[in-house]
Amino acid sequence: MTYHAPLQDMLFVLKELAGLESIGKLPGYEEATIETAEAILHENAKFCSEVVAPLNWPGDQEPGTWQDGQVTTAAGFKEAFKAFGQAGWQGVQHASDFGGQGLPRLVATPCIEMLNSANLSFALCPLLTDGAIEALMTAGSEVQKARYLPNLVSGKWTGTMNLTESQAGSDLAMVRTRAVAQNDGTDTYKLYGTKIYITYGEHDMAENIVHLVLARVSGAPEGVKGLSLFVVPKFLVDASGAIGARNDVHCLSIEHKLGIRASPTAVLQFGDHGGAIGSLIGEENRGLEYMFIMMNAARFAVGMQGIGIAQRAYQQAVEFAKSRVQSRDPAGSPGPVAIIRHPDVRRMLMSMRAQIEAARALAYVTAAACDAAHHASDDETRAVNKDFYEFMVPIVKGWSTEMSIDVASTGVQIHGGMGFIEETGAAQYYRDARILTIYEGTTAIQANDLIGRKTLRDGGLTARRIIGQARSTQGMLAGHGSTDLKTMGASLGIGLDALEQVVEYLLVDSKTNARNILAGSVPYLKLAGIVLGGWQMGRAALAAERLLATETGDSGFYRAKIVTARFFAEHLSVQADAYRRAILYGSESVLTMSEEQF
Repeated sequence: MTYHAPLQDMLFVLKELAGLESIGKLPGYEEATIETAEAILHENAKFCSEVVAPLNWPGDQEPGTWQDGQVTTAAGFKEAFKAFGQAGWQGVQHASDFGGQGLPRLVATPCIEMLNSANLSFALCPLLTDGAIEALMTAGSEVQKARYLPNLVSGKWTGTMNLTESQAGSDLAMVRTRAVAQNDGTDTYKLYGTKIYITYGEHDMAENIVHLVLARVSGAPEGVKGLSLFVVPKFLVDASGAIGARNDVHCLSIEHKLGIRASPTAVLQFGDHGGAIGSLIGEENRGLEYMFIMMNAARFAVGMQGIGIAQRAYQQAVEFAKSRVQSRDPAGSPGPVAIIRHPDVRRMLMSMRAQIEAARALAYVTAAACDAAHHASDDETRAVNKDFYEFMVPIVKGWSTEMSIDVASTGVQIHGGMGFIEETGAAQYYRDARILTIYEGTTAIQANDLIGRKTLRDGGLTARRIIGQARSTQGMLAGHGSTDLKTMGASLGIGLDALEQVVEYLLVDSKTNARNILAGSVPYLKLAGIVLGGWQMGRAALAAERLLATETGDSGFYRAKIVTARFFAEHLSVQADAYRRAILYGSESVLTMSEEQF
């Protein structure tokens, strides 16, 4: 199936919900006009649909191979990645000082979504490179920035994130990879250890691969406080930036996976032949702090992966529903009709569409907050937007990826038996989506982060502020003359009541009932996602009503936006109270049984 980027919805969200015009007025973003954004999105859509998307199905069926430590990527990937870099797509959001375009994250975000819709396996390589760039920009030395960033930003080189080891998955305190200082007056160390699940840890698409590696320096404290971060290139790089000898880091194998098959997931061995040479990023024992910069960027991007793959599954389901003829229309028809005429198929399609649009809106608004947090001219605005962004990242990651599995599964259901057959392609989206709730921190890890670091740490200040913003939208919906919008306002009000009650419960009970709180952490994340997604759908409906009144633009699009928002309110927002009850009253049934009873 050909991928068609949903440019109309993307541009609507950028302009009406995420405030692109305001972002373009921030210092440093003056070139980010609406006209520039439209041109970039149209070009990116063309590249993704014509160059990247055609590689998705063949890459899944015939992925890359490993032999004697070398990985050959799927047919066409190398050429497409070269074109990706030459066109400047890796550098959209990165600093112009290092060859990037210096545009807001808000403009880059739909480009990231389109790339993931087109080919999730391919998109993983730029995703990790973006994270490496952010980590080096924030914590790297001037020498490291000059040595690595221009080639990473241009796409000539790629980046990786090396955390996981066989005994240390989510628990990074158990990392054993060690680093030995060379004591030669430089920041040079030799690294020894094995890292697993390294996305694009070895491949043939770039001249060099820049590994960012968590390791423990000799004599460092135990636990996560003793971790340091190192940059370890596949090929050594001299002071001029020229590539030199092969470093002592080698790929032992690649994994055979349920999905994202065309993305090589490597086992990397550091230091089997004398030690892998790396340089320390920042200070010793602050590695996890620096790595979180990369992880935060990656977590937001994985949320965009969820939205991207869900959009692709929805498009395929719509196309199939319009062409698959089966059974008569329940309202009467002379013969079989396309299945999109059947009420339950329409319900499923509406559910897919509404969830995607809500998640997209929430993510783009979050991206805008990130831009304001970095570029707003006054301290208070930067601080408020930083808090908003950090609160939303686990929701964008956790809720959007959980949504993607549900949407891709529904897509298979719409295809019926044909969805279970690989040749239709619907199954690939389901398989690909399944990893998204796992890597870069599982949904439970995102949920625990949302409770501990984002809700409790500031005494609920940010959560209450966001609820207050949503209350303002609720009031506008409730006071509107439209029945559709009044319905949304009533639904949003119930959801906000539920979210507010749960936030207060967390603030009180966290001091004495930590296990009870964590038993409801994922329901809390889903509650926040469904309520705040509903908030954005309410804002979208208000904007659509206003634009309809001007009698300009695409009235059909605006009416569809309002119908979709009402569907979200009536079919999805109603989950909020169920999550509230599960959180407030359901912990005992989670925790009571003994281990032997399972």
